[in-house]
Amino acid sequence: MDEFNRYFDHTILKPDATKEQVDKICDEALENNFASVCVNGYRTKQVKEKLAGSEVKTCTVVGFPLGAVPTEVKVFETQKAIEDGADEIDMVINIGALKDENDEYVLNDIMKVKEECGNLVLKVIIETCLLNDDEKVKACELALKAGADFVKTSTGFSTGGADIDDVRLMKDTVGDRAKVKASGGIHDYAQAMDMINAGADRLGTSATMNIIN
Repeated sequence: MDEFNRYFDHTILKPDATKEQVDKICDEALENNFASVCVNGYRTKQVKEKLAGSEVKTCTVVGFPLGAVPTEVKVFETQKAIEDGADEIDMVINIGALKDENDEYVLNDIMKVKEECGNLVLKVIIETCLLNDDEKVKACELALKAGADFVKTSTGFSTGGADIDDVRLMKDTVGDRAKVKASGGIHDYAQAMDMINAGADRLGTSATMNIIN
């Protein structure tokens, strides 16, 4: 079971999340040895302190949830998150720039954040529900070129979440060169296993306790 639990980024990203709710997520992650706790930047320091001395990583989102801020803002967010103790960064690409076919901007956007991350894990959220298949492949290729460690399906805050076909397409695109994180709308054990069987290496969900129980 511990091996299964390590698939999960136990997530609380809702804007009205309280200190007590975040602490509870951390306690659950510690008790079940999840891969990480994923939070908004404001909560990074709190989570790092709660998880101190454990294997559970502190994961912070950047450019979340739209990805539409300038690269410099994402870089600053990343710097601050790492300063506050983040072990992993989940950044949203500039989706509009991808739609504009401004590949150079998208590549640089990811690359600059990865430079700040250094050896820390960078997961790149491509928001699959807003992209066609060619754009999904392009986004994955640009993430690879920029040195990303993971490509991730979704923020969970747009028009759709993780889709099995998207996970499979992303895995086919990145192969062994990066990992795949499925996130958004994963609520039960069957869905989680479908994502893993389709090629997901990590699962982002706020329903982790329901899934493992």
